[in-house]
Amino acid sequence: MSVGLSRVAVRLPSWVEPVDDIMVRAGRPPTERKMFTKVYGLRDIPSLAPGELMEDVLVEAGRAALAGGTADLVLYGHTMLMAETDLCAEFPDRLRAKLGLSNSRFYGLSHINCASVLRCVEYARRYLDRPGADPEERVLVLGGDQGSVGDDARVIAGTTVSGDCAAGVIVHGPRSTEKARYRYLGGAGGRDARFHRNIRMTPEENALFAKVCSAQVVETVERAVASAGMTLDQLDWVLPHLNNKMFWRTFSIQSGIPRDRICLDLMPETGHSFGADALMATEHADRTGRLRPGDRCALIAIGQGAYFQAMIIEVLPD
Repeated sequence: MSVGLSRVAVRLPSWVEPVDDIMVRAGRPPTERKMFTKVYGLRDIPSLAPGELMEDVLVEAGRAALAGGTADLVLYGHTMLMAETDLCAEFPDRLRAKLGLSNSRFYGLSHINCASVLRCVEYARRYLDRPGADPEERVLVLGGDQGSVGDDARVIAGTTVSGDCAAGVIVHGPRSTEKARYRYLGGAGGRDARFHRNIRMTPEENALFAKVCSAQVVETVERAVASAGMTLDQLDWVLPHLNNKMFWRTFSIQSGIPRDRICLDLMPETGHSFGADALMATEHADRTGRLRPGDRCALIAIGQGAYFQAMIIEVLPD
């Protein structure tokens, strides 16, 4: 039996900024600005309005995912390093209290960057499948980062622009009586230690990363579908890391997966939202009627560093 996942809950802040405005403030050259907006398909980025707090957006996503229920464990995947004041006990305590989960355990997962949220789902699966687990245990997986802490930090040179958002999903145990929206079929993770310098990579390292990254993603997805007893051609949809359209064009060529099966239509509206991208793409594809019962989907995340995570799910009937 496989673990199940609830419908994904996504919450965005109330403000939206044009990508070009952010890049102008970050001092990016006109050629790069044109590349991002005209070729990469990036238009708008959700940002916290004055007075809005990322913590509140996370709470809204968590409450929506919980749907009035509870969770025995909360796993929070994030990319950005948190402020020192947030790393102490008050942050998880505040979050749990606002979610009505004061007696639940809370763990953060970071340092694998944008792969963190899908890795949280993998850890939730292992937790719920452990010997002696209560069949009705639930895990709340939260993902979300504040890209708008600074314009320089949110522009990843040559790649994408990051925004603010939060997403949540409930993971159910394999023997749960709760109805799930998705069934977990398989997954895989990977790392290429050549790129451990992350944003401090040399131009030569950056060029090599750009050259081999899509091949690494294809290899990770191949292992994920193999773990589900499938092959790439049996995938109905790819729900991707929303970095830029050019990357996924290359991925399509290398994997043989048609471009119209890679769900990129959310990208102009949100840009890149760190580890929450694949969950956001899932929610959008489901909400707009693209997903049908029986469809098999690959959720994909790519973390600077370099980390890769893929998860295969099957859409269940309502």
